Amino acid sequence: MLGFELVVFLLRILIKRMKIAVVGATGMVGEIMLKVLEERNFPISELLLVASERSVGKTLKYKNTAHTVIGLETAVVEQPDIALFSAGGSTSLAWAPKFAEVGATVIDNSSAWRMDSSKKLIVPEINGQELTKEDRIIANPNCSTIQMVMALAPLHREFQIKRLIISTYQSITGTGVKAVQQLEQESQGLETDAAYPHQIHKNALPHCDVFLENDYTKEEMKLVNETHKILNDDRMGITATAVRIPVVGGHSEAVNIEFEKDFSVARIRELLQNTSGVVVQDDPANNHYPMPITAEGTDAVFVGRIRRDTSHPNAANMWIVADNLRKGAATNTVQIAEYLIAQGLV
Repeated sequence: MLGFELVVFLLRILIKRMKIAVVGATGMVGEIMLKVLEERNFPISELLLVASERSVGKTLKYKNTAHTVIGLETAVVEQPDIALFSAGGSTSLAWAPKFAEVGATVIDNSSAWRMDSSKKLIVPEINGQELTKEDRIIANPNCSTIQMVMALAPLHREFQIKRLIISTYQSITGTGVKAVQQLEQESQGLETDAAYPHQIHKNALPHCDVFLENDYTKEEMKLVNETHKILNDDRMGITATAVRIPVVGGHSEAVNIEFEKDFSVARIRELLQNTSGVVVQDDPANNHYPMPITAEGTDAVFVGRIRRDTSHPNAANMWIVADNLRKGAATNTVQIAEYLIAQGLV
């Protein structure tokens, strides 16, 4: 049966070709989005590369063909079938509805629509089935949330998660080009236009995004609120500490999971090994465990250091790593688009 479904999926992808707009094409995630579209041979009939006015007229290559960057107004007039947004929350709030009004399905990588009760927050492997033809603006979750729920969803279905304690160790690429430049210049002893309030080279900042009135950061609360929404369970207790570290390859997360039901480590490994998009690397005796340096440039979510919590009778620890620009952003966005096409929803 799975073989038949795969054939149907591939046929739909091959037959139906789409006019695609990439909004924010000149940014870090936009560039990766183009790379992912090319790698996955996404069925494009016409590609619109869209950016702010200061980038209009620039050229970018896609499949060795030069494309001229256009502005948002021009892109709306072109009426794309799907618009992949990665241009920031304010741009998404202002322009996603305009694309939707002309018939485009918008998949937005910013935080603008994630907690809007009228919008779906989608990781295709987990809740793609929630999507319908009526969904014109679809939210892509935060990068740190995506990789975590990929590992947690099958465990929640079987053992019912009661509480999560999360510590993240996040790549500077999650902040953007300015942060990458800061690290590079600091490592060379140069003056820099800093993206962070402190040095990031040889440092760790317990400060991802801005602090809120509850003394948590926005990044930490995204892990709480988005996980509740994606897993469709508000009863789960969640607390998080998000830390920025001087790495480039991806985000890492140490997650402590308390379950309602009895579990075995062997069964956790089995469930994760059978989860599409998850790779188990769990052989610490041979120094085999997930690391951002080996996750970089890949689309999988890597899970290791799976073990019982010796301080709690029904809890476990695990270590989760993924490339935050790919599965954490660009790849998940493209996968949503692929799912829509495969299901005939666009």
